[in-house]
Amino acid sequence: MSKSPNLAMPYIQPAQAQKHVTHNLAIELLDALVQLSVSDLAATEPPAAAGDGDVVVVGPGASGVFEGEDGKIAYHTNGGWMFVPPRNGFTAWVEAAGAVYVYQNGAWRVLLAVSEDGSDAREGLGINTGWDATNRLAVSAPATLFTHEGGSHRIKVNKATAADTASLLFQTDFSGRAEMGLAGDGNFSVKVSADGESWRPAMAVEGATGEATFASVRADRMAGDAVQSTPGDTTPGRLMRADWGYGPGNVLGPVSQAGGVPTGAVIERGTNTNGTYTRFADGTQICTQQVNFPSPDRAYGAIFSSGNVDAIWTYPKPFIDIPAVSGIRNYTGGYWLIGPATAPSDFLTTFRGRIASALANTGERSLGLFAIGAWT
Repeated sequence: MSKSPNLAMPYIQPAQAQKHVTHNLAIELLDALVQLSVSDLAATEPPAAAGDGDVVVVGPGASGVFEGEDGKIAYHTNGGWMFVPPRNGFTAWVEAAGAVYVYQNGAWRVLLAVSEDGSDAREGLGINTGWDATNRLAVSAPATLFTHEGGSHRIKVNKATAADTASLLFQTDFSGRAEMGLAGDGNFSVKVSADGESWRPAMAVEGATGEATFASVRADRMAGDAVQSTPGDTTPGRLMRADWGYGPGNVLGPVSQAGGVPTGAVIERGTNTNGTYTRFADGTQICTQQVNFPSPDRAYGAIFSSGNVDAIWTYPKPFIDIPAVSGIRNYTGGYWLIGPATAPSDFLTTFRGRIASALANTGERSLGLFAIGAWT
């Protein structure tokens, strides 16, 4: 064997003449490769005014004295160049990059980068996987732990301007499915995708006010101990479902019930030619109207009534049972309602009645009637 197996340094042979030549060549190899420092990792021609001790790595397509030496370490000595092929595991300080590179499988890769202040500034790090120009930190593992050092711990995602994005992206087979963070503005948002191409906003929180906006909420999917379980659930502390609760938008409106449970508004009010009606969610109905009664001028013993002529009032809305009817006089003196001369054909839709007085009066008398009963 005439050379060493790793650095290919020549051995001095027995009885060799000019042993100093072989020895000096080995010294030059050591000088070139030990504590290797290069000025360029891809030199295609010798640097101008190269001096002894200058070292570069020859790049692809080199010319001149570098032609045909692609990928080799070029060491300038005694006015010429010596070329040494790198081996896996060689490390070199690259002055222009300010980084330590390692040679592996035909390529030089950054091992450690150092900033001007001397701190570690490597371009990327891959743990159990490779990193690239976009994913400078890549980890392949069942889990990744960030823990405290005796106190709090915060993960920070910083962006350059409000129009940029700072977010967490969740993927399936490297296709986006959900993203949350600051996407193009200063508001926190959550969006989802079924295919990684079309995205739907799910929630947004205004940075200035803290107000949250949801794209949609399906009532049939709201569940859990924190939310009403039924329309009649009044457990303290639970959130009220909008479709089961009442607010400015549904206090007034059409009332309705299903199985005795209110399903519409709280109060319904309306007016037609027959008067004004008010319906309540519990089933109560009140109808009012000014009704003219015939003159109470016919004597019946010590009182006077409107004879056999009834006042007739068709309710503005029907009742489901016979309502209680009362009246308020609009004249001096006392008047009260008495039964009709002729019973109505439908007590649920129509009032028939007369008035009585202690004094005889001529001319019609108007009373404000109100009927109270149930609409359901």
